[in-house]
Amino acid sequence: MTDFFQLFFSGLATGSIYALAALGFTLLWQAAGTINFAQGEFVMLPAFAMLGFMSLGAPMLVSLLLTGIVAVVVLGWAFKKAVVDPLFKFGMMPIVVATIGLSIAVRNAMRAGYSAEAHPFPSLFADQIFNIGGVTVTLADVGTLVLALLIVFATQAFLAKTVTGRAMQAVAQNTESAAVLGINVPRMIFYTFAINAVLACAAALLVTPTYLAKFDMGESLGTKAFFAAIIGGFNNSRGALLGGLLVGVSENLAAAYISPSYKDAVALVIFMVVILFKPQGLLGKKEERKV
Repeated sequence: MTDFFQLFFSGLATGSIYALAALGFTLLWQAAGTINFAQGEFVMLPAFAMLGFMSLGAPMLVSLLLTGIVAVVVLGWAFKKAVVDPLFKFGMMPIVVATIGLSIAVRNAMRAGYSAEAHPFPSLFADQIFNIGGVTVTLADVGTLVLALLIVFATQAFLAKTVTGRAMQAVAQNTESAAVLGINVPRMIFYTFAINAVLACAAALLVTPTYLAKFDMGESLGTKAFFAAIIGGFNNSRGALLGGLLVGVSENLAAAYISPSYKDAVALVIFMVVILFKPQGLLGKKEERKV
């Protein structure tokens, strides 16, 4: 039983990172009506950017701040202007195809232009271990779980409780009606992409010490985050949290009690089961979004 609880808690920490990346999917869908299949690469790029700033002598938190600014410009504004805006009027499929192509291009560009090797990344948390009732947990696991949960709940509260958050959702639901009501549609859509870029930086800070900074680190992360978003409910930010935690815990338990070979298949299996019995996701709603 001790081993079970240890695996369970470690899975929660990993799942919270999946949830953070999955939140980017649900945020873009809820507030901008679009999907970004390069979300994993949007986590990988800030990881390398932070390493670059730290190599120049900047402290970790300063590097995070500078990376956040760059990410808002490149992964927020530039991505919206260069990819989403020109294709949005043609429907969702061109955006899906474009972002899949973008993810492949970014991975290969990073491998060819920078490095194909994995680079260590410093942890935000001290290397400290706690023993609670026979269960060994690390400060990194506790800190990752707590910080990721705080970010997810803060984002959800922003969307649900603030005027700007509700305006962002109104734009996604009906752009024309939102404009008639006096909402600055372009600004709200930009806010969505900017927040997604900041979330990607936070995910990079938490996940890279474990995954290491590598050109293909975003591939697996992006896939599992997408599955987590669908499992929890694509139109519900709390669903991203539930889906991420479910995938993280299930992966750990499957690797320990079945076989490590099946670890990466767990998210797909849960995804398929949920889609068959509850296509809208565990916390998703069948009806249209209301603001």
